[in-house]
Amino acid sequence: MATSDRSELQPGIPIMPATADTESIALPLVEEQRVKQSSLLKDALYRLFRNKLAVLGLAFILLILFCAVFANIISPYGFAEKVPGEFYRTRPNYWFPFGTDNVGRDVFTRIVFGARTSMIVGFGSVALQLVIGIFIGSVAGYFAGNMDTGLMRITDLFNTLPPLLIAIILLAAFGPSIFNIVFAISITSWVTIARLTRGQMLSLRELDYIKAARTAGAGGTYIIVRHLLPNTLTPLIVSTTFAIPTAIFAEAFLSFIGIGIRPPNPSWGDMVAEGQQFLRSDPHLAIIPIICVMLTMLAFVMLGYGLRDALDPKGNN
Repeated sequence: MATSDRSELQPGIPIMPATADTESIALPLVEEQRVKQSSLLKDALYRLFRNKLAVLGLAFILLILFCAVFANIISPYGFAEKVPGEFYRTRPNYWFPFGTDNVGRDVFTRIVFGARTSMIVGFGSVALQLVIGIFIGSVAGYFAGNMDTGLMRITDLFNTLPPLLIAIILLAAFGPSIFNIVFAISITSWVTIARLTRGQMLSLRELDYIKAARTAGAGGTYIIVRHLLPNTLTPLIVSTTFAIPTAIFAEAFLSFIGIGIRPPNPSWGDMVAEGQQFLRSDPHLAIIPIICVMLTMLAFVMLGYGLRDALDPKGNN
């Protein structure tokens, strides 16, 4: 009995072979985690593409982006070029699908180039909002304490400023240009992203894996970039999708009142301002750019709701 195998005496205790490779045990766990992440992404895409309104909005946005990028190829004319012949305020026809304006320029051409202006302002201003908002929200939420209090008081101050009024003042002071318009729209619009990021950081900073990373000696910047920000992407993506149409409308409004994009550079808002004086005789000059602004904003809103439902299905029960 003294020479018998221990496994026979204690069958309930597993015996680890001396030659066992620990990597062969850890690798399946890592692979399983990757499969889970991949399946989550696939599930989100599946839910997104099942939403017909979101797909319709995405298709229209891609169409607008295509027109903005390839505007020089799509249209045979320049945005400030008069079409050959005496074509002034022509109604939509076979040769000019959207007609011509009061100086003989092709309205379709100006709509296409105006899409480029709207996309640059929309995506550019939101990118600047993300940079400012994520930085302030991350620092305030992770470090908390006096840092959080001070940054949130600054955020509250900017939140009290009327966005369009501040934009008008800045453009009047520095002059209209694409960069100035992007800056003027973004200077007060980052508040929502900052508060959203701060809230996510406050809820995540006390989780066990964050405490473990902090105990292991990881710095605040590393923890924010490596662990916290990836877990805040879902609400940030949704918020960004809703912020883009707001910036597009702001640019159209500023151009409409005459302090945005300066003629002859095309802008949907400026086209509405030019066409409003011909509403009775040639209403298409104002209606067509209005419809473009409306459909673009609607497309982003539909995509935003679709992304919200796809990325956070539990929150929409």
